[in-house]
Amino acid sequence: MDKALLDVFVEHYNKVDRAQNQWKPHVYTTAVKNVIEKCEMKITKENIISRSKTFDKYHAIIRKMLSQSGFGWDWDNNKISVDSDDVWNTYVQANKDAASYRHKTIKFWNMISLVYSKDRANGAGARTAAESAAERLRRMVTTARTLTLPHPLKSMEIERRKGIDQMTLLLPCFGEKLDNFIAAFQADVCEPSLKLASPEEILAALDAIPGLGEDDGLATYDILVSNDRKFKSLQALPDGMKKKWILKQVNP
Repeated sequence: MDKALLDVFVEHYNKVDRAQNQWKPHVYTTAVKNVIEKCEMKITKENIISRSKTFDKYHAIIRKMLSQSGFGWDWDNNKISVDSDDVWNTYVQANKDAASYRHKTIKFWNMISLVYSKDRANGAGARTAAESAAERLRRMVTTARTLTLPHPLKSMEIERRKGIDQMTLLLPCFGEKLDNFIAAFQADVCEPSLKLASPEEILAALDAIPGLGEDDGLATYDILVSNDRKFKSLQALPDGMKKKWILKQVNP
């Protein structure tokens, strides 16, 4: 049953089908249907909710243990591994709710640890990485502006505030420079590119040059269609110099 239930939870976890601290209604419906089909047993939404709370409890207790030195996860036997009895006894003295977990088998820990992790926001309360980073920055700035220290460190407070004040003064400058950079970048990207000469324009210019042979004209045409700058150079020359310039390009 647990595998059939967790399969549904993992699928909908990846779809962010959660609202606040519980699953969206259709997830429970899907879970009930999947357990009935896979396990051929009667089950209700209330049973699903109850089992989900049990998984959540497992996760909270085991995750706390795994965050401590001396604890690990035994993937072969699906249970906690402990470096020594002393480590365990010391931990249990301060965490009575973990007493029964030393030899407790918890299958599908990889799925439980994924679905019940509180590190990932979901549902209506989800935040993007950018929003989270912006919030952290706002907190840092607020903390810096309201920083106070105990009286014995008053002199250090003054020096620290000087640094903060200097940083605060510089922030508008950085913002202005960033705005200027963005404006310049947009102008460079959005500015329409210069119009290139068309093949018809190049042919017309070559035909207008007296005494230009067909072979030299074709060779020059091949050069000019791939190098607009040379075509502009040709156009800038006096008519009497154009043929000589072309012959130098064809026969350097």
